[in-house]
Amino acid sequence: MTAAENEPHKAHVLTGYRPEDGFVAVELNPPPAEYVWRDEDAEQEEERHGPGVGYHQWLAVDVTTGAVWFGDVDWRVPRENIEGRLPGIPRRALGDGTIPEPGVLVHLLTHLSHDEERGYSWRFFTAEELHALASRVLPSVQRLVNSLHRVGPAGEPEWSAEAATAWDDIEQAATWATDSVGTVLWPRPRISPVPAWRIEVGAFLARNPDLCDPSWGTATDAELDAYAAYRPDSGYGGVPGRACHVADKQIADGFTFYGHRAALYAWRAQACADRTPTEAAAWLESTEIGRNTWEGAKPPGASLADVTDCVLASLAERFQNAAHEEGVVLTGLPAYLWRLRAEERAGVDQQLMFEGEEVERLEKLLKDFRAGRNRTVARVLAWADGRSDEEIARLASMSPDDVREWRARLNNEQATAAH
Repeated sequence: MTAAENEPHKAHVLTGYRPEDGFVAVELNPPPAEYVWRDEDAEQEEERHGPGVGYHQWLAVDVTTGAVWFGDVDWRVPRENIEGRLPGIPRRALGDGTIPEPGVLVHLLTHLSHDEERGYSWRFFTAEELHALASRVLPSVQRLVNSLHRVGPAGEPEWSAEAATAWDDIEQAATWATDSVGTVLWPRPRISPVPAWRIEVGAFLARNPDLCDPSWGTATDAELDAYAAYRPDSGYGGVPGRACHVADKQIADGFTFYGHRAALYAWRAQACADRTPTEAAAWLESTEIGRNTWEGAKPPGASLADVTDCVLASLAERFQNAAHEEGVVLTGLPAYLWRLRAEERAGVDQQLMFEGEEVERLEKLLKDFRAGRNRTVARVLAWADGRSDEEIARLASMSPDDVREWRARLNNEQATAAH
């Protein structure tokens, strides 16, 4: 690896894909010429194209390192499975948001040309030609790498208006044509200005400050990401779409917005000034000052389950002030405290449900025992063995008055039966 390749985000052709390396990483296998043809007059669809027309050569760009390389796919594998055999994702398969790991974009080269004299013809390229192409697009790759947004603690790449324009220049530089005698002509590389219809979300918010939500200043990464991921059934999505939806405003058609997450993270950073945004849960649970603040603020003799909204809001303000003194802004604090209270209250609900079920079980058991005791008391009273109501009541754990009532009822039943 050369010194240039060690330089962070330096656009370069990957080692092994250069003439000086002997193309040790390249193994191109284009189909034989007899397998590449097109017959528009064939009756059956499978007879209109030769098996070799599914062959593709590609150019790959790693947006995290600036590495560029190239290769091809096995022409004998069905064309429907081509994307699974590429080193990355074609640009057309991506939206305009965050570029997923591993951050490799692929451009499929066009091999088919057509004119009235020669009809359909295919042109496949050698490793030397592909290397020359990779070298030609390096300035655009460098522009792409330099202009991408890097978002969050991991610096995830997100499209910017300029980066999207740079990718268009890469595709333009990789789209060949032929002259009148069939010689391949490559377009001159260009550095196109960003078109007016490509808009940075940060610039959109700067022009429309009334659409900004103050809660962004203390939102967590996850909350900002969810806001940026807004996707309605129709109309604009992302930050402009959601902000305008909340404000009941419309955006003119024809624009494409870039840097949704980057704009929100930048807005929060500006709101936090020189303080570091830190998730409330991590600060209160994992730092010594956070734990001490939590212990000192606990409501005496009560859990969060018993705390009112007003007291909870006061706690949030107290925690935020303590964090400010440490150079930190707590993000997601109200939601964190409300969630803790909800969890504790859910635990109380579970306790109440258990107690209710246990009372129901015991009451049923008591009802059965009381019925059995009553039958036994009636049986003993029927003996008429001279024992007093007090003695029987003591045995049955009843009041003498209850036994007396049982005795009177039993005597009445016997008298009624005798008549």
